[in-house]
Amino acid sequence: MSMAPSIEPEQVGFDPTRLARIDEHFAGYVDAGRLAGWQAVVTRRGEIAHSSTYGLRDREAGTPVQPDTLWRIYSMTKPITSVAAMMLWEEGRFELTDEIGRWLPEFADMRVYSKGSTLKPYTVPAIEPIRIWHLLTHTAGLTYGFMQTSVVDGLYRAAGYDLYPPAEVDLADACRVFGELPLLFQPGTAWGYSVATDVLGRLIEVVSGQSLDTFLTERILRPLGMGDTRWHVDGADAERLAALYVPDPASGRAVRHDALGALAYEKPVLLSGGGGLISSAADYHRFTQLLLRGGELDGTRLLGPRTVRFMARNHLPGGQDLGTLSTGGFAETNLDGIGFGLGFAVVDDPVPSRVPSSVGEYYWGGVASTAFWVDPVEEITAMFFTQLMPSSTWPIRPQLRQLVYSALVD
Repeated sequence: MSMAPSIEPEQVGFDPTRLARIDEHFAGYVDAGRLAGWQAVVTRRGEIAHSSTYGLRDREAGTPVQPDTLWRIYSMTKPITSVAAMMLWEEGRFELTDEIGRWLPEFADMRVYSKGSTLKPYTVPAIEPIRIWHLLTHTAGLTYGFMQTSVVDGLYRAAGYDLYPPAEVDLADACRVFGELPLLFQPGTAWGYSVATDVLGRLIEVVSGQSLDTFLTERILRPLGMGDTRWHVDGADAERLAALYVPDPASGRAVRHDALGALAYEKPVLLSGGGGLISSAADYHRFTQLLLRGGELDGTRLLGPRTVRFMARNHLPGGQDLGTLSTGGFAETNLDGIGFGLGFAVVDDPVPSRVPSSVGEYYWGGVASTAFWVDPVEEITAMFFTQLMPSSTWPIRPQLRQLVYSALVD
């Protein structure tokens, strides 16, 4: 699929001179050595108004970013897994209020961290079971080992679960370990970024009777024509994959990280619904258009429009925002005024973040600095791809928003 603009920007309310600021601004990141290269796509009303690439997908090999470059999308996998779960929900296979212990008994009698250290944690019984909506909203009390903010994530690291799982551990094995570890908080009382979407992926496997990769391929990727989205790369496609970089602590320049980057060339044992996919701009564009169009694209309907609208509402308890409910350790952007729906963050009020957007816009990103959003009010989607870890290194996401919205002039 071509990622060339499909319409003149003026026809969908954009000033082309202002849109060009996107390229000028982010070219500066590459020219300063802070990024190796990037790809950006902005659409309105289903038409590509701006599409650009700059720099190198592999700086050491001297190969440029091209429209078909493959990117590790990490946590941009989460919305795809969430859509998969909601497809099963639409079939009546479960209710969002169901206890996950019904299918995953390792989560039936959870305990919650109260005090103490990683060597001697003190826990209390969970007074509320983990429910499916808790997984979709990251309010289950699970965590990530790489968060480095609590005793509980220290326990995850001690069990071998940091940014990546231990070798030769599959999704079922991982969930059994997560079920043995204490929760960070009582389910439904706070928000903590976590392995919840990985657990959701395991739930999809048990409910559907299919492995997660088979379910996603048969029910989402193949019907949408997302042929570039996969769990690893090999053969001729390997050279399309962008290299992975981290910032040099002293200079801020992007430095290649071969050890982490090489994992994308190996077939994973653990199918991570929270962060395991590799994709292209063309493929993820199709996914964002499916969402923008209310669950249908090119005659293929995966979800009903009311389901998509329901997913894109703030489901946090009491309508609170992430600034209030977050347990900390997530420094991507200002979380005030941001709620969380069933699979992605939702803008309830753009003012506290001091970045323009629409009420009801929903979004997420990946740890290697990829990002997307869907704005159903302005009918805009935007995507940015690069490969710099962690994503909190540079303020790419708020800057992209200010550049896109300031180019909208209708």
